[in-house]
Amino acid sequence: MGKVVADISVSLDGFVTGPGAGPLAGLGRDAEGLHTWAFADDAVDREVLAAATNATGVVVMGRRTFDVIDGPEGWSDTVGYGAGHAATPPVLVVTRRPPAEMRLERDRFTFVVDGVRSAVAKARDLAGGRDVVLMGGGELIRGALDAGVVQELRLHLAPLILGAGTPLFPGGAVPRQLRQIHVRPSAHAVHLTYRID
Repeated sequence: MGKVVADISVSLDGFVTGPGAGPLAGLGRDAEGLHTWAFADDAVDREVLAAATNATGVVVMGRRTFDVIDGPEGWSDTVGYGAGHAATPPVLVVTRRPPAEMRLERDRFTFVVDGVRSAVAKARDLAGGRDVVLMGGGELIRGALDAGVVQELRLHLAPLILGAGTPLFPGGAVPRQLRQIHVRPSAHAVHLTYRID
């Protein structure tokens, strides 16, 4: 049976975007290095990305992340979920208001207006025994962790100090103990997997 996995790239100082992130600059200023590993020709990076992409049954994302991937610099036929794999799993977007218009194929996206807990429950029903992957952003992942619906946390620690941006865990995060189950260093990241007991 699949797991509910929160999966996100993070800088050494704990940011998942740089300053100024938005639909036209998804990662913000000077933060492209967060995702270098996903596009690199490193054998470890390729294996980590392929394994995660192939195990994914449904993706859950927040509205800000959706606005980036639906924006002019977002997903395309060659770059999408799984970076160059451009996989096409169903996507559930947690939002208060679905968009009136969108660039991407509407039939791949379902907009969930009653919160992350509901989105994860719906995703588990759709995943067919495969993983449900929460890919961001930081606020969605924090909310899912606080709601107790995440079983595994995967961090791709980039060798980058951003100094500002969107923190994964701002002050006031709920204290918790995680169990480290996997560490894989590559030339571009350290891929960390934690079990949430």
